Amino acid sequence: MLKLALFVCGVVCCAFLPQLPSLWNLGGLCLLAWLLMWLASPRPAMLAAFLLGLGYADARAQWRLAQELPPTQWQRPVLLEGVVRGLPTPGEYGVRMLFEVERVLTEGARLPARVQLTVFARKGEAVMAAPWHAGQRWQLTARFRPRQSTANPFGFDAEQWLWSEGVLASGTVQPGARLLGEAQDATAWVDRLRERLVLRIEAVLGRSRAAGLVAGLTVGAQQRIARAEWQSLARTGLTHLVSISGLHITMVAGMVAAIVAVLLRRWPVTACPPRLLIVGSGVLAAAGYAVLAGFSVPTQRTLYMLGCMALMLLWRRRWSGLHMWWLALVLVLLIDPFAVLAPGLWLSFGLVAALMLSSAGRRRPAGKARQLLLGQWAATVASLLPLLSLFGQFPLVSPLANAVAIPFVSVLLTPLALLAVALPWEWPLLLSGWLAEWFYRGVDWLAQWPMLQVAAAPWPLLLLGGIGSLYLLAPAGMPGRWLGASLLLPALCYQPPPPAAGEFRVVVLDVGQGLSVLIQTRQHALLFDTGAAEGGRWVLPQLQGLGIRQLDTLLLSHNDKDHDAAAADIVAALPVRRILVGQQATLEQYGLSGQLCQRGQSWAWDGIRFDVLWPPVAEVLADDNSHSCVLRVAGQRHALMLTGDAPRAVEERLVADYGQQLRSSVLVAGHHGSRTSTAPLWLETLQPQVSVLSAGFLNRYRHPHPLVLASLQQQGRVLRTDADGLLSLTLGAELHYDCYRRLAARYWRSAGPCARDEVPQATDSSG
Repeated sequence: MLKLALFVCGVVCCAFLPQLPSLWNLGGLCLLAWLLMWLASPRPAMLAAFLLGLGYADARAQWRLAQELPPTQWQRPVLLEGVVRGLPTPGEYGVRMLFEVERVLTEGARLPARVQLTVFARKGEAVMAAPWHAGQRWQLTARFRPRQSTANPFGFDAEQWLWSEGVLASGTVQPGARLLGEAQDATAWVDRLRERLVLRIEAVLGRSRAAGLVAGLTVGAQQRIARAEWQSLARTGLTHLVSISGLHITMVAGMVAAIVAVLLRRWPVTACPPRLLIVGSGVLAAAGYAVLAGFSVPTQRTLYMLGCMALMLLWRRRWSGLHMWWLALVLVLLIDPFAVLAPGLWLSFGLVAALMLSSAGRRRPAGKARQLLLGQWAATVASLLPLLSLFGQFPLVSPLANAVAIPFVSVLLTPLALLAVALPWEWPLLLSGWLAEWFYRGVDWLAQWPMLQVAAAPWPLLLLGGIGSLYLLAPAGMPGRWLGASLLLPALCYQPPPPAAGEFRVVVLDVGQGLSVLIQTRQHALLFDTGAAEGGRWVLPQLQGLGIRQLDTLLLSHNDKDHDAAAADIVAALPVRRILVGQQATLEQYGLSGQLCQRGQSWAWDGIRFDVLWPPVAEVLADDNSHSCVLRVAGQRHALMLTGDAPRAVEERLVADYGQQLRSSVLVAGHHGSRTSTAPLWLETLQPQVSVLSAGFLNRYRHPHPLVLASLQQQGRVLRTDADGLLSLTLGAELHYDCYRRLAARYWRSAGPCARDEVPQATDSSG
């Protein structure tokens, strides 16, 4: 069993390497592993197991990296043929789908086997009328981009998820696509069946949240569940119930196996051993449910685990539950070594291990009520630290919500929904929809309960907390089990150290094509703009991970979606003491209460001075961008300049009014590097040592403009969120900076110029 654990450790270690070993090093590892196994002594054999895991994951990763989209093909049209896989997902602006590439018709072009395509709806065209359906074969032209996405330390990591799912490029379909017919393979047939079932559910229940839940539980169409419902489920700890994964597949397998066992007791079969029929029927039911759900990666992992355990049972060997657990985990990683990057893998396997560990060492089984309580306790302890480290919050109502919702969804709603889609009548679907709506009503009520929110703890505290969790789940009879809580508390109570006295920290979030900057002094925090998406996508996870409990000021530069779209979400989630806006329209649009930025507003926090330099009071300005709040933050030796989207005319006015008083060590370039801002006179006046560009990767506006970028590079160092991810700068006696793509370097994550530097640059103040 120790060798299995070391093999898993080798696979896990490979996923977190900043760079993969070369093929020569890989060959050397394999040769060393073979020699150690040949020696057959215990210690070399254990090292060989680790090296085999590392080498196997390395080889698979090298093969996947070879399929990545070449830079020469970025955003260039490629003609290809392929099949729509899974269920196309309609959205606000178009349809997104998974596309399996059969043939690339553009000479010299090369594409990964699976890509993600988006078909944007034309102006005035209904998205749902688009003729894209599951299992269709198309010839089309698309412009592709690599899987690179935003890079922030907290929240959902799209780049990591795409790599683990094997989706190595995404493209935008151009006009002129031609339908070639229907694919005839088994996968296409299953996808068409799933789509027909979803359309039938929506025909009976309408496009309601109940219909989305029924579709998600039966055919794995989680895309039909709106973001608002996902947020409510997350606030109650019930998202796992909606995703078809270990719980539902295991439930279906167990129910079918129990039914077969009852039938065999009533009508015995002599031609085949009962054990084989019972176990086989359960595995076949699980396989059928997994296929109906689209055979997604989480369902595959659960099916492999059940299959492994079924083989152990049929083998009639006296394997312990822990031994079967390790074998199942090794099997999953052999089939998909990239599954180590999926939180669902560790949550599902971790919960199973916690249940086994909490029930070990008992002389006799506990009563049913006590078993339920012990199981809920084990699940809560096991999931507490992973959920806090992954999402920065844990629903305090989660134990109660799961105790009620698990039997309701798994034993009542899911079986009824599966039966309803199989029967030709409408009333079972209506009953399923009625139960789904009542489930959501309970979720809405529970979602109002408070959440436990903690800052992201460093890995030593997480390791210590993991040991404490294991000790709390130790078998009965272990002395002092409650002392494990003392090891868990440091990770739960951790708070990142604030800037030193006289310093301030600037965190430029990677929000794609937008802007959001957090400024921290020793005891205060200001957020300048919020980016384009809803708050829960980028900004709030970063604030929670950094330990921001409240904002002293939320400053929204002007009324533009890429600067203020998440304002309402942030105000709803965090206490905000003051709101400043560049335009009254921002307050009206998001229902906020605040005041306008005005030249002359000034305040000091912890020895750091904040000055609003623009807009002037009661002056008619040309356009929205001209209303942008301009903020200068100054310490004793360094200063930061933020201008939103202020154009060159505003810059010229500021230079004329303030002159050399504008000099700043760090400049966040205006309008994301557009040519309408950052004039030569502005740069000559400020003389920035470090310039920051916040823009989306390969954005459609082509920001930053080459001339602006060249001007900034002549002044000093240029940092870019599209290339370097989240940027962190400390301005005190000296100026220091770093970027997330350096701090969290992985072989599967793109590295920008900052990440490729050997040492973070530090610049001395110029006064």
